[in-house]
Amino acid sequence: MLRHEQTVNDEGRVTEDRWPAPLDQDWLRAFLTDIFENHWQGLSFGPIIEGAAYELRPPGKPERINLHDGYLTVFYGLSGHFHLCIGRNEAAVKQGGEALVARRRAGKAEFFRSLDSEGHPRIWGFRMENGAGEPALCLFFPNPFITPDDRLADEPDWDRLATWDHVRSTYIGLEDGAPDRLSKGYRS
Repeated sequence: MLRHEQTVNDEGRVTEDRWPAPLDQDWLRAFLTDIFENHWQGLSFGPIIEGAAYELRPPGKPERINLHDGYLTVFYGLSGHFHLCIGRNEAAVKQGGEALVARRRAGKAEFFRSLDSEGHPRIWGFRMENGAGEPALCLFFPNPFITPDDRLADEPDWDRLATWDHVRSTYIGLEDGAPDRLSKGYRS
């Protein structure tokens, strides 16, 4: 089971549950490949930075995912592709030395649940930063309070937690999913 952490705001309220994830290339490759190949439906992804949030939807299952020189590349054919540095990038040694290798490589990865004002989960995901602490990827798992066409749901669709349930039990090691079904969402 992964170690559990919480963030607390100035009023002493827990605002997020976090589980730091392993940073080794093989683990990240297995996890990301599983998510993009088997759980792409309803997934949103992209970097989240101050002033910008990219919540892109996969156009379908990737045509292929491969790893070369520390970079995992997810290919969608004519719809594009993206690269994530999850391992040691030897090209960086020649371009800028070990400091550039460390900057490009994943420096932080964690699963998270953002909590509502009553402390119940309302957003579920995974995020990764590079070695300089810059956002590299944020995955938002399908949300029971958001419809597949990206609107607020009138009633929660708990079936949309299937990806989180898989992640929670397979990668985090949490068996109890009941706390994930307590929030009233965004309309409360």
